[in-house]
Amino acid sequence: MCRHLKLIWDFRGPNAHKTAEHHEIHLQDFLRMNRLLDLKTGVEKLSEHHSIAYLVVKETDMKFYRDRLKPHRGQVYTPKA
Repeated sequence: MCRHLKLIWDFRGPNAHKTAEHHEIHLQDFLRMNRLLDLKTGVEKLSEHHSIAYLVVKETDMKFYRDRLKPHRGQVYTPKA
């Protein structure tokens, strides 16, 4: 079974969550333009002044997305049960 990675963009400050939500729109636009509609995106509020936008990709495809979208970091993705 293929492992999945969560590519993450961090946003900090009083408008962090709104900025992360806006960034997710750009991620979804990228996926639509490239006909990659089966990938998961999302936004998480980690604290009052720290939110993230993310994209979940197969580990084997990570370099394609990393090189084009320039995430701040990544981690192994574990779906919530």
